Amino acid sequence: MSVLFTHEPVVNKSRSITANRLIVHGASMDDACTALEAVADDWPAKNTIILSLKGFPLDATLAEWGLTENILIDLPASFLARPEGVQLARKLAERRTGLCISGISAGTALPDGIPSRFGLIDARVSPTAFSKAGLPLAVGLDDVASFKLAMDAGFSGATGWFFLHNKPQGKQPEPASANILHILRLIMDEADISEIEQALKRDISVSYSLLRYVNSAALGLSVEIQSFRQAVTMLGYKQLRKWLSLMLIKSSKNPESQALMQAAITRGRLMEVLGQEYFDKRECDNLFIAGAFSLLDLLLETELAALLDNMHLPDPIADALLRREGAYAPFLNLAIASENDPAQIANHALELGVTSKALNRAVLTALAYAEEMRAV
Repeated sequence: MSVLFTHEPVVNKSRSITANRLIVHGASMDDACTALEAVADDWPAKNTIILSLKGFPLDATLAEWGLTENILIDLPASFLARPEGVQLARKLAERRTGLCISGISAGTALPDGIPSRFGLIDARVSPTAFSKAGLPLAVGLDDVASFKLAMDAGFSGATGWFFLHNKPQGKQPEPASANILHILRLIMDEADISEIEQALKRDISVSYSLLRYVNSAALGLSVEIQSFRQAVTMLGYKQLRKWLSLMLIKSSKNPESQALMQAAITRGRLMEVLGQEYFDKRECDNLFIAGAFSLLDLLLETELAALLDNMHLPDPIADALLRREGAYAPFLNLAIASENDPAQIANHALELGVTSKALNRAVLTALAYAEEMRAV
């Protein structure tokens, strides 16, 4: 596989994902540009993308590639220390292409006159020493505690997966989450509509959100749905199960919930898209749930096994989440690898017979979908 994408979030001080860093791993600039052009139709249109290129030297070819408006090009500080780096940066700036400078650490010297929006700076050094790099984003963080220290030190945000490294506390889920778990269990058990209707009536927040969803422009119904029974009947158990899964993820009170939620939805959508060549629609819905629930323990700060015990999930989902076994496990492994491990991506993709183009397209589709779901 010549070109592969990995991704990581850019998190602001409020711990929300405000952009994504797309890292293109390849052997040459020509290969990278070809791979990017092949998935141009799937490019996320809303959120900012920091485009980083790894594994090959940068050159002027980058200035000729048709860049979209929401892209910032990542130029390493070591590259900007050479005349060709400064020349490329100025060409990109003339085209009004946003820039980001990476690889900044103690002792790094930055050239003057390079209009960078962000600087990716080693979290161990003071960001105030690199004001020419733009807004300082911390890199190399280990966990949420180190994120807090970096923000106190003057960083404006961070990039990376540090928020995935906490451990759940083992307590019971919050009441809001417990209510959704109960309704979701009824759906999983295919309970009678009247029983589901009564459970919805006991949760004002969920029932309001459900009616707002079914009457939204996204579904495009010609008549207004006013009862829970109508809503359940119209959606059907399969679609309602997926919607409730999203609501469960959004019910988290964890301070990192916004970042975790988008990461979870990205995993789920990536698995769902890749699974379309292998499974029917119901199985693809299950793949989404498996991916989205892979971070449920962090979101709800509860041991995953205890959460799944109360949900009566299909065996393939539980097998993938608890034991990394079964038909869904290779897709979950691939989704996780796409976050930071190109070597493992290649191995898992080969195992499934997924091409690099299909995988790269799925990554972009998943990022765009997670951004859209934030507003649902």
